[in-house]
Amino acid sequence: MENKQVGYIILGIAAVLVLIVLMFQSTLTKAVASTCSAENHALSCPMNAGVNQQTYLSLGIVGLLIIIGLVMIFTKPKERIVVKKVKDKKKKLNLSGLDSKEKEVVKILELENGTIFQAELMEKLGIGKVGITRLLDKLEAKQIVERKRRGMNNVVVLRD
Repeated sequence: MENKQVGYIILGIAAVLVLIVLMFQSTLTKAVASTCSAENHALSCPMNAGVNQQTYLSLGIVGLLIIIGLVMIFTKPKERIVVKKVKDKKKKLNLSGLDSKEKEVVKILELENGTIFQAELMEKLGIGKVGITRLLDKLEAKQIVERKRRGMNNVVVLRD
């Protein structure tokens, strides 16, 4: 919710509170008038001072709410900092220092959008478990791929 909306809500609450305070004040004034014995003393009855003090205190609190509401309406919220992410163009991988099997792994990963299960890669290359592990160890050392554990399987991810 924006500050302006909260300010309007606070002003609405303050208006309702003013009505309630004034209703209580008139009711208490009538009650005090009926309890004072003499008609001439109704205005100078000691209970009138208490009723007036309570009314002024209540209206003071409502006035404070009105000030807070107005401040919230007329102050500008702090500016938001918008950070735009710049999409980097994919860098062309440097495949110059790789042997044929390593280049083939990179090409398969590029065709598979950069991720593939290790078992699926093993099938596509026709290499055994030990061979694929050694091949991926070399590529990880060169920081070209990364293996991530997914349950009982590994996912091979092409690094950016």
